[in-house]
Amino acid sequence: MHILITGGTGLIGSELCHAFLLSGHQLTILSRHPSRVQKKWGDAIKTISRLSEWDETTYFDAVINLAGEPIIDASWSESRKKLLWDSRVTLTEELVRRIATCLHKPAVLLSGSAIGYYGDRGDESLTESSSAGTDFAAQLCVAWESAANRASEFGVRVCLLRTGLVLSSKGGLLKRMVLPFKLGLGARLGNGKQWMSWICIDDYVSIVLKLIADADATGAYNMTSPHPETNRVFTAQMAHVLHRPAWFVAPSIVLKTMLGSRSVLLLGGQKVLPAKLSKSLFRFTYEHLDSALKACCYQR
Repeated sequence: MHILITGGTGLIGSELCHAFLLSGHQLTILSRHPSRVQKKWGDAIKTISRLSEWDETTYFDAVINLAGEPIIDASWSESRKKLLWDSRVTLTEELVRRIATCLHKPAVLLSGSAIGYYGDRGDESLTESSSAGTDFAAQLCVAWESAANRASEFGVRVCLLRTGLVLSSKGGLLKRMVLPFKLGLGARLGNGKQWMSWICIDDYVSIVLKLIADADATGAYNMTSPHPETNRVFTAQMAHVLHRPAWFVAPSIVLKTMLGSRSVLLLGGQKVLPAKLSKSLFRFTYEHLDSALKACCYQR
């Protein structure tokens, strides 16, 4: 297969590229920085820097759309919100318009989304059929998914990847957490009751491979383990795996003062269940948090 990936240099994209290359697929990455792709992958992967370079005669069997600026790294000023919107929604709209003009359209579009789609929902168990939230992060996901779904109008199968907290030894959430925890500075966030719906990177890659291959797979998929945990439990298990105490608490008022509206990403939560994957009998390698943390923390 010839696969186009946007966001191919990020944590998830890099792991997918590695898996696809091992399977003998041909890859092209859309990147604003082709030199970075070249430095990492050499001639193994082609690059384009603009969607306009995808002409109507170029054929991709599948498109994986993972592009998007990090949502928690800077305050949600109006200019930042526009950047977040453009890097997700506007790019996806442009991608679908390009698909519409192709003589040979891809069979499938796998497009990024996030469990932020559901908003802060307390202890409610959430499946793919649950309603969307109303905060900025939820609205962003709703618009992002809507833009991707338009590809179905052109005969393209669309899968939406509602991604939880991705655990990996190579970056992401654990990269931010491991050093403070190793120094004995691990801390619960607020009251610790908020749910953290997570997934190990290995399982994420396996699910993507499944969704590309399964011609019947369509619609939204919760990319999370079947066993979410509260922040209190997550903190305790992280400390246990690293053999360090975690006595501290980051008070809610401090996080709200520091992060403003972004604090909902840490103090809010979603108890997300991968109902459609469970129904399809997908077998997770890492169903439980303790085994996932052990695998990730000791691969660093």
